[in-house]
Amino acid sequence: MDKYVCTVCGYVYDPEVGSDDIEPGTSFEDLPEEWVCPLCGVGKDMFEKE
Repeated sequence: MDKYVCTVCGYVYDPEVGSDDIEPGTSFEDLPEEWVCPLCGVGKDMFEKE
């Protein structure tokens, strides 16, 4: 699974690790549309594949 990086703050979403309330093993594409960067709060549209 691909990692995605926030273009605003540099946070990297790693699907192997997950995020706050997201289970490990959840691909970026499977994140809810309302999911936001846990560091700066921007939406999924501000992330790019690493």
